[in-house]
Amino acid sequence: MAKIKKGDLVVVITGRDRGQQGRVLSVNPETDRVVVEGINRVTKHIKPGTRRDQQSGGIITTEAAMHVSNVMLVDPESKKGTRVGFRTEEVEQDGRTRTKRVRVAKRSGKDVE
Repeated sequence: MAKIKKGDLVVVITGRDRGQQGRVLSVNPETDRVVVEGINRVTKHIKPGTRRDQQSGGIITTEAAMHVSNVMLVDPESKKGTRVGFRTEEVEQDGRTRTKRVRVAKRSGKDVE
């Protein structure tokens, strides 16, 4: 189970965007990189006809991927960065007992949805 998932609210802890918060748009577990909405924006030069959603070329700004170690999950209670831990709980499903891992914010001890 990943500590950072798509849709999580994270805060940047290092780099030029340090202190800013945003939602995770995508996670790439092979390269340990995440794309955060509004963070690490870069300028790209696009040739005409290379993108289907754009008819003409030009200069666009888009979010670039950053390493997952540069972001930290935002605690749901204190709205500050927190480490992520895991807790196992027993779940009754179809008459069988299964174990389920739940993400927990270390700062407040609350579950992370």
